[in-house]
Amino acid sequence: MKKQDVPQDDANMLEGKFRVVKYALNDEGEFEKVPSVGWEPENVALSQAWDVIHERVEAARQQVLRGERSPLAYHMEKNMMDADLLARHVDLPARRVKRHLEPAGFGELDQALLERYAEALLVTVDELKQVPR
Repeated sequence: MKKQDVPQDDANMLEGKFRVVKYALNDEGEFEKVPSVGWEPENVALSQAWDVIHERVEAARQQVLRGERSPLAYHMEKNMMDADLLARHVDLPARRVKRHLEPAGFGELDQALLERYAEALLVTVDELKQVPR
């Protein structure tokens, strides 16, 4: 793609606040970084992906409110993490993290482990213990 052909569709997920870098050929035939606000197919795909993520986060929140899952499940979804990834961040076996996704397992956590989870999920311990109403 040539530099002048880099898409600049204005209606994008980044709302004009950010640009992404595309690589395109300049007039000398060399690749050059070119800022772009994106193009429609890319923006549609990103929008659909974010819709799915928001649905998963909301489903996890509802499960917590119904008492089916612990608040850890919500914060994990919000951070787009699964049990294996979170386990690696807090240096625990994944089976223990899965146990803590259940309300009873989460209720048994000591302060030190709550702090490790909070740090990995970029929240305070108090925030980790609850979900938005």
